[in-house]
Amino acid sequence: LNNKKTKFLLITIYTMVLIRLDVWYDKDVSLEKIKKEVIAVIGYGIQGHAQASNMKDSGLNVIVGLRKNGASWDKAVKDGHEVYEVAEAAKKADIIHILVPDMTTKKVYENDIKPHLKEGDAIGFSHGIAITYNWIHPPEWIDIVMVAPKAPGKRLREVYLEDFGVPAIVAVEHDYTKRAWDRVLGMAKAIGSTRAGAIKTTFKEETETDLFGEQVDLCGGADRLVRTAFEVLVESGYKPEIAYFECLHELKLIVDLIQDGGISGMYNNVSETARYGGLTRGGRIINKEVKENMKSVLKEVQNGEFASEWLNSYETKGKKSFEEHMNVLSEHPIEKIGKKLRSMMWPDKK
Repeated sequence: LNNKKTKFLLITIYTMVLIRLDVWYDKDVSLEKIKKEVIAVIGYGIQGHAQASNMKDSGLNVIVGLRKNGASWDKAVKDGHEVYEVAEAAKKADIIHILVPDMTTKKVYENDIKPHLKEGDAIGFSHGIAITYNWIHPPEWIDIVMVAPKAPGKRLREVYLEDFGVPAIVAVEHDYTKRAWDRVLGMAKAIGSTRAGAIKTTFKEETETDLFGEQVDLCGGADRLVRTAFEVLVESGYKPEIAYFECLHELKLIVDLIQDGGISGMYNNVSETARYGGLTRGGRIINKEVKENMKSVLKEVQNGEFASEWLNSYETKGKKSFEEHMNVLSEHPIEKIGKKLRSMMWPDKK
């Protein structure tokens, strides 16, 4: 290894292997390693329906755990699943995949899952919040895994039926059996995600980036940017109908361009005037001060302040935690004018 070229070549190959191991595709994963295990999908909402149905259609032994006589029970039965109450499903399962809403995870786990765990079982998630912030405390003698498709359940199911899949991120928090990676990758393949690619992450990384994105960009940031831009135009004397089109309606067209071709692809597909204006003025809106605010929000996510605030609020107020904010939003002029304009464009919309 004294030859510099040889050293460089070996380091390059080693680096490529490490990078390659962080992404898995269909050819890299076998379902055989989990075909004999019973997978209980707990919850049959948007993700539960899609993941349970995809795994069942891929030949895995899937059952569904729900509240007796709950709204989803008949739907799951109609879709061809074996359905049991949550506690019974947990008893029967080797892998318990928890897809209930975040804020009900603790109660469901403590009451219906924890008492029925067996040594060597696995619990799975599609979001790491309950584990990252210690809302639940699983025993040492089980595996803890996560497969998180990067699409809503409806799209996950549609793409699967088209013989493709949406990418997913996968993680193992605890590997008691030394088979945790076989389990989570098998689940990723069964829902169709390894057709596109399953990318390695950690529970901490998934949770913190997910919460940050929701708060500063995808939901909170986009909402406030649109509302504020609308307010500036209306307060400056422009018609609210025109402001709505320019600040909200056309945003979807831009987001579609970004999704298809990235940010540069978007700029290459808008007018030259829009391109120049956006490139030269955007940084004055989302400036260093905004970036510092984003860092502050990220810190609250990282240190658990947001999770603690949200959990405490939900446990004391339930859904009233955000109803007040939603009521304020419903009274905003952009919402009122939006209903009017959407009914003009799409008469069936309410």
